[in-house]
Amino acid sequence: MFLMALCFSVLGLAVTAMAFGAATRPERAQPAAGVQPAAAKPQARFFVDPAAAGVARPRVPIEALLLEIENHVRLEQAAAESFVAFPTAALLHSKSSSSFGNYVN
Repeated sequence: MFLMALCFSVLGLAVTAMAFGAATRPERAQPAAGVQPAAAKPQARFFVDPAAAGVARPRVPIEALLLEIENHVRLEQAAAESFVAFPTAALLHSKSSSSFGNYVN
């Protein structure tokens, strides 16, 4: 019984080591001899500067953003106080009236 557990442990360790080696292996730097390299595609960028992309977005004053955040905090505090005063499942799962939208699934 002990020998069988030891064999399974060694087998599991070997499979884990092979998987780790395959996952951390560096990619080959040279393409295959018969394959021509394709034209380079532009890299997709997640964070793109709107000015560099040609999209002009209007700037929103920081005061307007702060007012929206304060309004959101007030609405959330009012919702929490009403839930504490009269806790029900309907209040717990109801949507907020805030424009930021706390979505409940």
